[in-house]
Amino acid sequence: MSLRINETVPDFKAETTHGVIHFHEWLGDSWGILFSHPKDFTPVCTTELGSMAKLEPEFTKRNCKIIGLSVDPVESHLKWERDIEETQGYPVKYPMIGDTDLTVAKLFDMLPASESGTSEGRTAVTNQTVRSVFIIGPDKKIKLMLTYPMTTGRNFYEILRVIDSMQLTSHYKVATPANWNEGDDVIIATSVSDEEAREKFPEGWKTVKPYLRIVPQPGK
Repeated sequence: MSLRINETVPDFKAETTHGVIHFHEWLGDSWGILFSHPKDFTPVCTTELGSMAKLEPEFTKRNCKIIGLSVDPVESHLKWERDIEETQGYPVKYPMIGDTDLTVAKLFDMLPASESGTSEGRTAVTNQTVRSVFIIGPDKKIKLMLTYPMTTGRNFYEILRVIDSMQLTSHYKVATPANWNEGDDVIIATSVSDEEAREKFPEGWKTVKPYLRIVPQPGK
């Protein structure tokens, strides 16, 4: 199954460190992040899970739930969580999916649908494509997909930045420019005419080109 931006995220039932969940039901009306890992007790992923544990309150402020995934069993995740807290300084409070039969990894196109077997005997290298981030909106649509190499730790401050942009641009008819951060100027969407823009942005904007109109971030 090939996934695309703005398609409905696959639903599934799975065992997690917080018990059995139905994914769409678990998401509810929240934003969501599913981020996956090729193997438990791997060094880079240990730092990543700790980073997400540290940042979870920031995601909660943004009405965004976090869920992790590894193809190893839940019992292994629970042992790994102790290492994560010991080495990274933060307890993992969000759920981790145990995907021993590879169902969710295949459903999200992180492993080929034809992949046989279970997690038994698999290594981080054979699972290296199970290293993705999916951001899902309250409408259950996929808003972002990223896949990382095993040796590059993910920057979850960037994921926070992306969620800030998505939540802003879903509420106002604007887009965010390259390297935008919360509070920076934004771009009036090209779908907005100058006439409509005068109503929405009565204090005016800077026209760089007819298609590039800069305005202070609304709602600040």
